[in-house]
Amino acid sequence: MYLLIKRLFDILAATIALILLTPLFIIIIIALRLTGEGEVFYRQSRVGFRKQNFQIWKFATMLKNSPNMGTGSLTLRNDPRVTSVGKFLRKSKINELPQLFNLLTGDMSLVGPRPQMKVDFEAFSITVQEVIYNVHPGITGIGSIIFRDEEHLLSVPERDPRQFYVEHIAPYKGKVEIWYQQHLSFWTDLRLVLLTAWAVLNPKSNLHFRVFRDLPGLPEELQTYKV
Repeated sequence: MYLLIKRLFDILAATIALILLTPLFIIIIIALRLTGEGEVFYRQSRVGFRKQNFQIWKFATMLKNSPNMGTGSLTLRNDPRVTSVGKFLRKSKINELPQLFNLLTGDMSLVGPRPQMKVDFEAFSITVQEVIYNVHPGITGIGSIIFRDEEHLLSVPERDPRQFYVEHIAPYKGKVEIWYQQHLSFWTDLRLVLLTAWAVLNPKSNLHFRVFRDLPGLPEELQTYKV
């Protein structure tokens, strides 16, 4: 019953959101056409439900060849690959809105683990890889909330971004996504949607740790997220 309600809610939410956001989409499309490389949408292969690949939709915020430049799949703060309009879209999370189309097609859900590129998926332990996508990946989720400013952690001087991601970020992401699957319910999803809106307005808030008191403890290396 939970999965049926979740799917119906995804379709309803995506349909209503796309209708209401049409004026905003038009403005963004015009802005992107007139700046950067003129690209509007960005599609990329991600690992999804049952480890099947799918094409994720986003507004284009980086140079077209970005995956083969610099830090690859990892984006740093003030990353030179990000376009001028892209900086605003990424900071406001507006660049994620085209994923509403992925909701309609059933590739994604509103709430779930973030779909990863293959290289980042393989940074998870084998145990996590086997279970993390037993649910549909989501536009938002507990991992997305906790790591809403992942670029900050990856941009610390004298820190190797890929090594830090593999050794510290990926293991904790795996733990919280397993936690999510252990607490699957419409009530959990609703709270995560509300917490997402709160985090956008209050990016330094740690309210999620107070709402979900049984979340895995945050490692010391990631304590900047509890400011």
